[in-house]
Amino acid sequence: MMENAYIPFPSQVLDVIKHTDIEYTFRLEFTGDVKPGQFFEVSIPKFGEAPISVSGIGDHYVDLTIRRVGVVTNEVFEKYVGDYLLLRGPYGNGFDVNLYNDGETVVVAGGTGVSPVRGVIDALSQSDDPQNKYAIVGFRSPEHMLFKDDLKAWDKKMNLILTVDSAKEGYQGNVGLVTKYIPDLPIQDVNTAKAVVVGPPAMMRFSVMGLLEKGFKEENIWVSQERKMCCGLGKCGHCRIGEKYVCIDGPVFNYTESKGLID
Repeated sequence: MMENAYIPFPSQVLDVIKHTDIEYTFRLEFTGDVKPGQFFEVSIPKFGEAPISVSGIGDHYVDLTIRRVGVVTNEVFEKYVGDYLLLRGPYGNGFDVNLYNDGETVVVAGGTGVSPVRGVIDALSQSDDPQNKYAIVGFRSPEHMLFKDDLKAWDKKMNLILTVDSAKEGYQGNVGLVTKYIPDLPIQDVNTAKAVVVGPPAMMRFSVMGLLEKGFKEENIWVSQERKMCCGLGKCGHCRIGEKYVCIDGPVFNYTESKGLID
């Protein structure tokens, strides 16, 4: 008998970490192969399901950082330690962290786009040469910051530029869009330097433009089209862009492919 790919499996909530009033990380029991940038379908009977990117990978668990924005996620927020959620996945291709360990690498991420690259940044911060690894991470405001403990750890190990779009008077950190900091990156060799860009569509578009203007090669830039994820299996058609199905061919694409994906 063929296995039904649509049937989810139960996963126990091991921990719940609050970031903001509407963004929590749910640590869920899971054993298996998974990469940063992949995603799971999280479902609750009678309420539906939602695709959520992997924001952390550990021994026998995955982290899924969820924003409370609709019927399914509202119900997910009623689940706490010891409860169960239903999962399908992991789906998609994810980021191959080994691609970015050697040489200069820049990760540019904004808002919830930090979730799928959290594992990438963490790996780079622990690489053999973290001093030639850069992360530009932006949030709407200080109140919207995610993964604050990680941000502190990354700042100590690698070159982290943390910025916010706007802040109240008296804020001591960087204020400005992530694109503001791309021109001044002290990259030694733009011909071999690699970049990963994830975030809202406009932020990704202008960040890639900034990297290309700085001299980065198209083939050395990777992006995630995670906002197009849907059923996970490429069957519903909602993730289709041209001839590509984001749930299957992505959500991670090399920019040489992604630039031709006109939605």
